[in-house]
Amino acid sequence: MVDRVIPTPEKFASCPYDEKILPFYKGQFDCVYVMLHPFFKPTSIDIERFGPPTWPNKHEIIDGCHPVSWHEILELTGLKTLSDIDIGLRTSIGGLKKELANKTISDKLAELKDQSIFQPQEGDLPPLLENRVFNAIKELGHNWLWVGDEFGTERKLHWIDDLIVKDEIPTHGCVFTHDHSLLVTTHWDSHCSFLCSSREVIERILSSEPFEGFYCTPKTEVYWGAYEI
Repeated sequence: MVDRVIPTPEKFASCPYDEKILPFYKGQFDCVYVMLHPFFKPTSIDIERFGPPTWPNKHEIIDGCHPVSWHEILELTGLKTLSDIDIGLRTSIGGLKKELANKTISDKLAELKDQSIFQPQEGDLPPLLENRVFNAIKELGHNWLWVGDEFGTERKLHWIDDLIVKDEIPTHGCVFTHDHSLLVTTHWDSHCSFLCSSREVIERILSSEPFEGFYCTPKTEVYWGAYEI
């Protein structure tokens, strides 16, 4: 009997897991920008809906919530760095080894709920970023995008305008252009997404949509908050 071994996923359609980000994409993308998923505050949605099975859909969140940046969270909590927030968020979902976790920070972030500020969900490109990403990619001249799963085993081609209207990205999914020049992917245990392309393309995107985040260095790990970035 032959073992069924899944082929190695293509770099233009996959996500690194527990390793350095830029080395993972070597030969495919020379630049990666870490897009931080915003916290959010409901403005016209009952906060009681933010739990299963009544969680609002994509367009309800876009229309009924206000994004709260990580830099605003630093001011509200007194935390010092973006890495502190990353560690606190990962601790809250049990996503860090015990020696890297920090419950004090996690508890401080949890207190934001008293101000009706919710933490971003891990593993998903959030609704408050999704259509902004699609529109920025459209401005580059693309009209189609592939949407695939995290393992690179399933993918479907979509007209971007249809993606804006619908909610098609799977959990931990990847979105990439037909010419393989651009990828947006979300690590399953992270509260950020990776925007992968050339430096020129990423700067064009950020000039139209200034996503909060930072550029990877060769040392930036997937679990970046716990290591030198």
